[in-house]
Amino acid sequence: MILNLLATKLYKQAPSTKRVLRPHLIQRLNEGVTAGQQLTLISAPAGFGKTTCVSDWLSGVNLPVTWLSLDPSDDEPGRFFSYFIAALQKIDSGVGHEIEGLLRAGQLPPVEIINATLVNDLLAQPGRFILVLDDLHLIRDHFILQVLEKLIANLPPALHLVLLTREDPALPLARLRANNQMTEIRASELRFTLDEAAGFLNQSMGLSLSQADIAALEERTEGWIVGLQLAGLSLRDRSDPSRFITNLSGSHRHILGYLTEEVLNRQPEKIQQFLLQTSILDRLSGGVCDAVTDSSGSHALLEELCNANLFLVPLDDDQHWYRYHHLFADLLRTRLNQSPKDKEAELHRRASH
Repeated sequence: MILNLLATKLYKQAPSTKRVLRPHLIQRLNEGVTAGQQLTLISAPAGFGKTTCVSDWLSGVNLPVTWLSLDPSDDEPGRFFSYFIAALQKIDSGVGHEIEGLLRAGQLPPVEIINATLVNDLLAQPGRFILVLDDLHLIRDHFILQVLEKLIANLPPALHLVLLTREDPALPLARLRANNQMTEIRASELRFTLDEAAGFLNQSMGLSLSQADIAALEERTEGWIVGLQLAGLSLRDRSDPSRFITNLSGSHRHILGYLTEEVLNRQPEKIQQFLLQTSILDRLSGGVCDAVTDSSGSHALLEELCNANLFLVPLDDDQHWYRYHHLFADLLRTRLNQSPKDKEAELHRRASH
């Protein structure tokens, strides 16, 4: 079991001095805490400013805050709960001592013991505090998720839990949503508006773009914050920004690199093939994707990808039709064009049929 903890994983990100103020999101987050809700979920794809949003919010919250930044190596119960308890002990050094002792001895207590011990310890807290788990999508271990599910079902009044994730965790979100126990913020709310994009590009990044160029860039990126940032970096010292913006696509080297490293390459081979094959479609449905990929089960897979925030945009409330984010679709089509032409032609024949 882990003995030496990396202290920087327990520090929250400091707000940027050049950030775009987003009072409507801060208000939403404050209202959840004020209303007594004990859970906040911020779920959106990579690069939508989840961590920045929460850091800005917490800089103005009059409550104690503790933070745990997760990485892939934390997807192991002994390591995860060592860090989890260390985060709680920044609020109260007495929390989780029994569990901590067992973990140091190389033992992993049962789910019920961990949950009961933590809940009972936290019940003694005199005031409310906030615990943030950043990058929760990296945690897939069934034992860890079981403990978190039971903890959420029995959250002590003192604890407000904030989950930042690129995909919805395997937790009872529908029940929490139905019981109004959760504040929920997603990509549609995190994306920059036209005014926010203007402030970000011209003030934070020091550009001098026209309103028309900003509007075109905001539309092309669909308010995706990292997309705007990468485009802004490329726009510096360009003599003709309008031309660059008109030609901007997911094949631009900075955007291509980010989406490839942070999104596409992190998917299993089966998912990558599905994404590439279906990228020829402007609109996706289960039936059409089954035909194009010459397989079955595409409807369930589309729902899974949508829940995983994989740059898939629902086009109706029933979630029958979807499309890919413009820049993500560009990336996929660029990659598909690198495959043998007869394979791409066969995909088009199936779609046409």
